[in-house]
Formats: sequence, structure tokens, C-alpha cells
Amino acid sequence: MAKVGGNTQSCGRGGRQRVSTHLDLEHVALELFTERGYEATTVDELARAAGVSRRTFFRYFPSKNDIAWGAFDRELERLRCWLRECGPGLAAMDAVRQAVVACNRLDADEIPWHRKRMALILRVPALQAHSTLRYVQWRQVIADFVAPRLGHPADSLVPQSIAYATLGVAVAAHEQWLAAEHADLPQLLDFALRELASGFTLPSLTGVRGA
Repeated sequence: MAKVGGNTQSCGRGGRQRVSTHLDLEHVALELFTERGYEATTVDELARAAGVSRRTFFRYFPSKNDIAWGAFDRELERLRCWLRECGPGLAAMDAVRQAVVACNRLDADEIPWHRKRMALILRVPALQAHSTLRYVQWRQVIADFVAPRLGHPADSLVPQSIAYATLGVAVAAHEQWLAAEHADLPQLLDFALRELASGFTLPSLTGVRGA
């Protein structure tokens, strides 16, 4: 999956500072979700902690469910751009792997926030239905890219199968990353997507710890 969120400086809750950016509000919310639990935290509490009105909150995020996904539309466009810039001589699955890995390289100060974010997306039942809608969009980007290279419509079986498989591998890599504090997310994604492209040849599966 493309990472979600951004790379600007976060704003703490001390002194009830008024947040100034989309990412500031997201960070305030992620902290509260971690401390109190996702379902136990209300929009009013999020707005109050961020020093903004409820109306302002909804200008940043359409719903509480959208917070964990951050600036997803922007990150999805980054993934499209990476794929568009891949030369025609690069194999389709190599291009997908390089784009997905590139879009999941994180600045050091963003890694803790991305862990909080992905823990919500992957582990909170209340977010699963909302996440499904986002997964549809992500898979379509992959299908739209591989389809013309394969000579198939984007909604046909092979491009859709590749899109589903790529998403599954990306989710598995993120789960492994969450389970190991010092794991390297781009490395996990790179390894797993190489295995997907090669058909998961069993002898190589000992190459990465936990595989």
C-alpha cells in the first residue's frame, strides 16, 4: 500500500494548541486513539484536543473513519505518478514493486505515526468496511497500470488478480512490520513483491526473517 499521511512537522496537544494543518490534526487524533481507543474517542473530543471547532474538523476529514487514511488521495496520486514514470522496458511487476516500495519510504519522524495509523487500519474492526473502499481504489491503480501492458481490459481477470495479489502482499508486509519494532518496511515490501513476481519459489523464502 502507498503510505498515508505526510511529512510535515507534527503539533502536540500541550496547552491545547490550535492545529494548523491536516497532518497536525491527524497526529492529535492518532495520539488520542492510541491512548483511549478508537471507538471510545468522539469527534468532539478530537476537535477539543486540537483546539478547533467540530465544523473545522469536518473541513479536514469527512468522518472519523477517514483520519487513519490521512491524505490518501494524494498518496494514491503519487503511486500513479511512479507507475506512469516507469519506462516501457521495465517488466510490469518490477514497476509495481518499485512504485509500491518508493511510496512507502518514510522519513524517520513519520515512522511512529505510520505505525499508529496502520495499526488502526489493520486491527480496528470498526474501520474494516471503510478500509475496503480504500482498498478498491488502490487495487484499481494497479489494475489500470498492468492492463495495457498485458493487453487486457483493466476490469478483466488477470489485471484484477494481479491487483488483488499485490494488495494482499502489501498488507502482509505491513502486518509483519507492525509485529517487529525494528523491521524495515520498504525491505519487507521489496522482498515480498519479488516473491510474488517469481511465484513464491519456496527455497528463497528463508531469505527474510519471519517469512
